[in-house]
Amino acid sequence: MKRGWMDVGVVAGMALLLAVSSASAASRKDSIDRLAAKYLELKQFNGALLVADEKGIILKKGYGQANFEWQLPVTPDTKFRIGSVTKQFTAVLILKLVEEGKVGLEDPITKHLPDYRQDTGSRITVTHLLNHTSGIPSYTGRPDFGEKISRNPYTVAEFVKQFASGDLEFEPGSKYAYNNSGYFILGAIIEKVTGKSYAQVLRERIFEPLGMKNTGFDVSATVLAKRASGYERNPDGFVNAAYIDMGLPYAAGSMYSTVEDLYLWDRALYGDKVLSAELKQKMFTPGLAGYGFGWDVSPIKLDDGKTEVASTSHGGGINGFSSYLVRVPEKKEVIIVLSNVGRGVRARSMAVGALSVLHGVTPQTPLKPIGEVVWESLAKGPATDAITQYKAVKAKKPAEYFFGVGELNTVGYRLMQGGRLREAIEIFKFNVELFPQDGNVHDSLGEAYLAHGDKAQAVTSYRRSLELDPTNTNAEKVLKEIGQPAAK
Repeated sequence: MKRGWMDVGVVAGMALLLAVSSASAASRKDSIDRLAAKYLELKQFNGALLVADEKGIILKKGYGQANFEWQLPVTPDTKFRIGSVTKQFTAVLILKLVEEGKVGLEDPITKHLPDYRQDTGSRITVTHLLNHTSGIPSYTGRPDFGEKISRNPYTVAEFVKQFASGDLEFEPGSKYAYNNSGYFILGAIIEKVTGKSYAQVLRERIFEPLGMKNTGFDVSATVLAKRASGYERNPDGFVNAAYIDMGLPYAAGSMYSTVEDLYLWDRALYGDKVLSAELKQKMFTPGLAGYGFGWDVSPIKLDDGKTEVASTSHGGGINGFSSYLVRVPEKKEVIIVLSNVGRGVRARSMAVGALSVLHGVTPQTPLKPIGEVVWESLAKGPATDAITQYKAVKAKKPAEYFFGVGELNTVGYRLMQGGRLREAIEIFKFNVELFPQDGNVHDSLGEAYLAHGDKAQAVTSYRRSLELDPTNTNAEKVLKEIGQPAAK
C-alpha cells in the first residue's frame, strides 16, 4: 500500500510539473504576443514572428498587413525578403565546397575568378570575404547606389568588375568593415566552382534537402504567391519602397523566406545535415568585431541592461523589408522576426524583448518615436520650432518617447530628400549636440554640408566622424574624393 501511495504521489508530482511548465509556456507566449502587438500599434513592426525553444514553437503569428493597399493580413507563411540574413546561407554553401575540397578558406579570389584584378585579388582570401575583412569597398556604400545603380540589371561578372573590384580601403585581414561586395564575390565563386547559378545551388544544396518549400532567390518579375509588398515608414506615414533589381543584392541579400522555413533552418543547424561539426565550429567562431562566417557571434544584452546571453544572430535590411534572427544554441532558443517595412521598424529591439521574456527578464516597453513629433512640427514651422518641441517633450514626457540617435537622423535625411538642406543641417547639428560621441551623426552632418556646398564644414564633420569611428570607410572615401586627407 505504501508503494502504491508513492507511485500516485510521483504521478501527481509529474502532472503538477507539467501543468506548471504548460502555464509558464502560455505566460511567455502571452507576454511576447502583447509585446509584438505594442510594436505593431506604434508602427514599429509589421510582419511575422516565431519564437521557439528546445521543446518546440512557443509563438508563431502574423501581425499587420502583407499588403497595405488591399489590407491583406500577414500570416506565418507570408514570404518576406530577408536581406542580409542571406549571408549565412552563402557562407554554408562555401563551407560545403570546402568540405568537398573544391574551395579552400585560404584560397585567393583569383584562384577561382582568374579575371579578377590580380593586384588585390591575389591577396584577398575566401576567409577575408566571409568575415568582412577584405578591405574591398562595399558597393552599397556608394552615394549613387540607391538612385542609379540599384535599379539596373547586370550580369554577375559585369557587376563584380564594375562595383566589387575597387581599390582596397585597408590591408586584407587587418580590419573589420561590414561588406556586401565580399559576399557578392562569394556568390560568383560558388557559380564558377559548381557551374550552376547561385539560386540553383541554394535550391539543390539547402532548400530541397531541408524541406524549405517557401524559400528562394527572389526575382522581382516572378509572380510569387503570398509574397508581402514592401514599405518604408517615414515620419508622416508609410510609403511604397523604392524598386531594387534583386540581382544586385545577390549572394549578399536576395533571398525570401518565411518564419516557418527559417525555423526548419534553425533546427537543421543542430545536426550534421547542413555541415559537419568541424565546419560549423569555424562558421560560429568569432573573428574581428565578433563576426564569424555569415553570423554575428557576440553575446546579446537583455532588456535589464545586465544579463548577457551567448548567441549567434544576424539582421537584414533591404528596400521595404527588415529581418532579424537570433539563436541561443545552449537552450535551442530562436527568435525570428520578418517585416515588410524597412526603415522605421525595430526588428532587433523586438527580438531582444522576446528573448528577454524567455530568460525571465521584463522586456522594455516600446516607446513612441520622437521623430514623428519633430516631423509634424517641421510641417508647420522652421527647424528651430521643431527643436524646441523636441526639448519640451523630452523634459515633460521622457518615459513615453524613444529618443534614439536614429530618430533625428531619419528626419534629417527626409528633409534632404525634399531639398530642405538648411533645415536638415539644423536637425543634424542638434543631433550632434545630443550624441557628440556617435561617429555616424557627424558623418550625416558632413553629408548635408557637402550637399549644401559647404565643403569646409563637411570636411570638419567627416574628420570628426573618423576620429570617433576609425572603421567608417564612407567618411574616409568621401574625404579622398574631395581631395582632403583623413586628418589635419
